[in-house]
Amino acid sequence: MSSPDRRITRRGFLETAGGVALAGGLAGLLPGAAACVASGPKHEAPNRLPNIVIVFTDDQGYQDLGCFGSPDIRTPNLDRMRTEGMKFTDAYVAQPVCGASRAALLTGCYSNRIGLLGAPSHGAKHGIHADEMTIGELVKQKDYATAIFGKWHLGHLPPFLPTRNGFDEYFGLPYSNDMWPYHPERPGGFPPLPLYENEEIVNKNVTHEDQKHLTTWYSDRACAFIEKNKDRPFLCYVAHNMPHVPLHVSDERGGKSARGLYGDVISEIDWGVGNILATLQKHGLTEHTLVIFTSDNGPWLSYGTHAGCALPLREGKGTTWEGGVREPTIMRWPGRIPAGSTCAEPIMTIDFLPTIAHLTGGRLPDHTIDGLNIWPLMERRPDATCPHDAFYFYWGRHLQAVRMGKWKLHFPHAYRTLAGSTGGTGGKPVKYKQAKTGLALYDLRADIGETTNVAEKHGDVVTQIEALADAARKELGDSAKKIKGAGLRPAGHV
Repeated sequence: MSSPDRRITRRGFLETAGGVALAGGLAGLLPGAAACVASGPKHEAPNRLPNIVIVFTDDQGYQDLGCFGSPDIRTPNLDRMRTEGMKFTDAYVAQPVCGASRAALLTGCYSNRIGLLGAPSHGAKHGIHADEMTIGELVKQKDYATAIFGKWHLGHLPPFLPTRNGFDEYFGLPYSNDMWPYHPERPGGFPPLPLYENEEIVNKNVTHEDQKHLTTWYSDRACAFIEKNKDRPFLCYVAHNMPHVPLHVSDERGGKSARGLYGDVISEIDWGVGNILATLQKHGLTEHTLVIFTSDNGPWLSYGTHAGCALPLREGKGTTWEGGVREPTIMRWPGRIPAGSTCAEPIMTIDFLPTIAHLTGGRLPDHTIDGLNIWPLMERRPDATCPHDAFYFYWGRHLQAVRMGKWKLHFPHAYRTLAGSTGGTGGKPVKYKQAKTGLALYDLRADIGETTNVAEKHGDVVTQIEALADAARKELGDSAKKIKGAGLRPAGHV
C-alpha cells in the first residue's frame, strides 16, 4: 500500500519510521456593471481575522441535503448549519465539470479565462499557472495556516501541486477517484491512482479498501489541522472525492441510509461536517469561523442509483442547464451571518476569493479576476443585491448560457441527456443521448425547471442578454463563434 518507511493509518495520518486594475473581471468590463475594487488598496478587516473552512463535495445534486428537500437522505449536521446560517438557493459554479469548477473557486476567475478546462488526468502536462493567485495565496499574505484535504485537480505535476500554490499542507488525490485501473467504462485505461502527502506519493496504488476511508481521512485531517492552528487564523479547504463515483463509505457508516449507498456517502460527508463544527466549538472558534458548504457540479445522472438528484432542476453534470451548475450552498458564521436566513440572489464560487479578501484585508491580484465581493448578501444587508450584471456559463470555451437577474438565456447548443430514461445500477452507467436546444429564454423565478421557452414573449430581454454575451465573448471568447477573447491567460505547462 505504501513505501516501506511510510504508511497511512486508518484515520489517514502518516506514521514515519524515521484587476489589472479590474478586480471584478467581466463585472468591470461590461456596460453598466457594478463598480470594481482596484487591486492596490487593501480592504478593511475585522479586529480578529476570521478562520475560513470550505467544504467542497464532488458531483452532488441540488436536492441531496435534507434542507434542500431530499426525501430520503438525512443530513442533520448540514441542516443544523443551515438553521444557524444562510441557505443560498441560487448558488452557481462556473463550469459543470470537476477541474474547471475547482479552478474557478480557487482563483476567482472563469476557468476558461485561465486555461483550466475539463477534468485533467494523469496524462495532463498543464496546470495552474504560477502567476495566478489562489485563495491559499491570498490569505498567506495575512500569515494564515492553510491546508487542503481531498481532491486538487489543478495539475498533478510538481509545479502545480497545492504546496506550490498557497497551501502549507496537502493530503489527498491529485484528480478524480475514478481515474484508476478499475474505471467501469475504461478498465485498465488509467495507471494506479496515487495518494499524496504534501509533494510525496505515500500510496502508489489506491484500492477499493482505501477509498472506503477517504471521507473519514479528510474529515479527521481537517479536525486535526484546526486543533493544531486554533491560536492563529487558518484556511481549511476540504475537497471531498465523494459522491463522485466510484462510491465508497466506511464500514461504520455504511448500510444505514434509505437512499442506499449514495445516501450513505452523503451521510458520511455530513458526519464529517459535524465533526468539524464540533472541533470549532470545542476550541471556542465557532464565532470566529466562516464555514462554507457547496459542490463542484451537479449529479452524474448516467450512474443512476449511484448518482445524486438535482430536482427540481433540469439535467445534471456536464450540462449548463440548472441541474449542472446550480449547487446546494450553505454558509455559517454566528454573529455575522444571520441564523436561519435565505439568499435568493444569484452568486457564484468565483465570488469566494474577493469576499475572503474583503474579510481578511488581503490584497487582490494585479490581474483581472471575475468574482465580486458578496459580503453584503452574506450579512443580509437590506439593500444588497447580486453585484454582477450577469453570470456566463461556458462548456469548455463555448458560451452556452447567461443568467441575468431572474432570466436565463440558452444559446443554441448540443447537450447530453437521459431523455427521461433511468440511469444505471450498481456503479455501471448507461449511455447518454444527445439533444439540442435552440435559442431559449427561461424565467427561473417562475420556472426553475427550465421547461417553458418564453423568448418570443420577451424579445427585449433576449436582446439585452445577447448584448451582455457579446461583451463577454470579446473578453473570454466563444469557440462556437470562433472568437478567441482578449482577456485569456495561459495555463501553466511542463
